Parts: sequence; structure tokens; C-alpha cells
Amino acid sequence: MKKKIIVIGLCIIVAIFSCNQSDTKETKKTAASGTQTEDSTFNFAHNFFKPLPAIAESADNPITLEKVKLGKLLYFDTRLSKTGNNSCNSCHNLATYGVDNLPTSKGDAGKFGDRNSPTCLNAAFHVAQFWDGRAKDVEEQAGGPILNPVEMAIPSKDFLVKKLKGTKEYADLFKAAYPTDKDPLTYLNIQKSIGAFERTLVTPSPFDNYLKGNYAALSADQKEGLKTFMTVGCIQCHNGVVIGGSTFQKFGVYGDYRTFTHSTTNDEGRKKLTKLESDKDFFKVPSLRNVAKTFPYFHDGSVSDLKQAVLIMGKTQLNKDLAEAEVNGIVSFLNSLTGNLPDDAKNPPEILSQK
Repeated sequence: MKKKIIVIGLCIIVAIFSCNQSDTKETKKTAASGTQTEDSTFNFAHNFFKPLPAIAESADNPITLEKVKLGKLLYFDTRLSKTGNNSCNSCHNLATYGVDNLPTSKGDAGKFGDRNSPTCLNAAFHVAQFWDGRAKDVEEQAGGPILNPVEMAIPSKDFLVKKLKGTKEYADLFKAAYPTDKDPLTYLNIQKSIGAFERTLVTPSPFDNYLKGNYAALSADQKEGLKTFMTVGCIQCHNGVVIGGSTFQKFGVYGDYRTFTHSTTNDEGRKKLTKLESDKDFFKVPSLRNVAKTFPYFHDGSVSDLKQAVLIMGKTQLNKDLAEAEVNGIVSFLNSLTGNLPDDAKNPPEILSQK
């Protein structure tokens, strides 16, 4: 049934694109580079993609300058790990696009995790957090690794709160960020602060400029790659604001993913969380923003080369043997999704002193 749905979806995509191409009416747009001609690829792209907003707003955690400042300090502070070896930035390095470029990350005590650490950039726009979606948002996610015995190994929430209360500056910063709270330095407010900071980690790219009407923002090769990306069916899963991150899909619709990636693990995805056989090998679809910089790929970090990853996805998810020209075009388009963080966000803050 899943394969039939995919085939139907591909037929619809091709039909829509054909209709757009047959529309010979040209619309003039004024963009940053001047008046340009809108084309069918641009029209079609607007059916599936949206430009990044400036920040990822949250009704449950309104963003303030005080929260963001505090969240950044916490994000870089190794005191959030038991022995002081790791910070959030250790595995999600903002200087290298929110990843450490390792298959799996080294925890506080030197052990390695069992899944690849995905980028934190633009992560607040995702439908859920972690590969299996076990956290609903970046605030909930921020509290997980701190207590994970392999990752940051803090033994309890109270342990960390007491530890941070030993730093006078933190007491003042939490009071400024949560002025109405009787006791502002709590574990929940630690999570909210890190989450507020992560909601500002947004990386607009040339593709966003293109979506806003600057048709010269993409090269001819990138536009052709975008066209291929859409027509072969990648947009069934990789769409929306972050070009992914909004659904859970089976990795290996057309065969066991382990055969294609040569994975040495037997990770069954969401099945481990839900205990449902129907969730076997289902993972959250990753965002493709900054994908050229966030290698290695997949939940186990088993593939480092982007072209190889595209080939594998074509075969496992679409049952397509993509030609070299198609792969090169798609990779060219994916490079247009690389953005940049402001230096103020990725530069480590001054370390707070102990009391």
C-alpha cells in the first residue's frame, strides 16, 4: 500500500509540474537584483517550500533578550555535564553548522552514543525532536541529553540546579529572565532558556532569497537541480520551511536500509520508543538545510558523502537509480540551502566564574 501511495504521489507531482511548464504567461517581479522573469520552476517550488522566518516563535516560551542571553551561556557551559567535559556545543557545534561531523558523539565520560547528533540549526521548526520524535520541542529536547548517562551524565535535575546556584552570576541572570518567578533557577527554566536561544538559530540561505523573488539567487545548475529534486519525488518528504522535519517515514521503503548503507547497527527507529511493529525503521525526516555541511548522514552517521546519500535515498525511498547528472544537479541545489549564523550566536561567551 505504501508503495502504491508513493507512485500515485509521484504521478501527481509530475502532472502539476507539467501544468506549470505549459503555462507560458510570464510574470514580472522586482527583486533585490532587479526586474526578472518568473519561471515555472519558481512557481512549482512555491507549492512545496516556504522561506525561513527570522525566529521560531513559541506561545509556550516567549522569546526575550534575557532568556536568549542566558540560554547561550547555558548552551556553551560545560558545567551542564557531570565531569565538565561536555556542553551542548560539544555535540552541536555552532561553528560547524550545529554538528560535530562524527557518526555518533562522544559523551561526558568518553562513551559514544548510538545515533548521529543532528544539527540544532533551524531545529525549532521541526514537528518533534530526536530521530524518534520523543521530545515535542527544543525545550523538552534540551533537558534530555543533560540527564542521559552517556551524553552529559548529570545524575538528577536537582543536582544541576544546586550546581548552578553555586554561580552567583547565574542567580542574577535567571532572575532577570524570569522576573515573576519566586524561584527562577529551576530545571524547567534551564530548558526554556536553552530552547529560547535555539529558537534564534535560524540560517536563511540563497534558496530563501530565491523563494522571495530573487531569481538570480540560484545558479542555472541549482535551478536545474531544484527541478530534478521536485520531479523525481524528493519533495514528498523534504518540503516546507526546513525542507523536511515535519513527518516520520520508513527508511527503506524499497528494501532494508542496512543493505544500502552497510550499517553496523540494528536500529529499528521509532519501534524502540513505541514498541509497535508498524514503527519499525521509521525515523523523523531530517531537514536538508545546511545538509552539505552536516555530514555524516542518516541516523547512524553511516554515510559521509552527500552524492552517495542522494543515490541511496533515490533507491531506498523512490526505487529510482538516479543518473549521475541527476545526482549532481540535486547536490548543486542542496548547496543553495547552506546559510550562515551571525558570529554573535556561534562565538562562545565569556565563561562564568564559580562562587
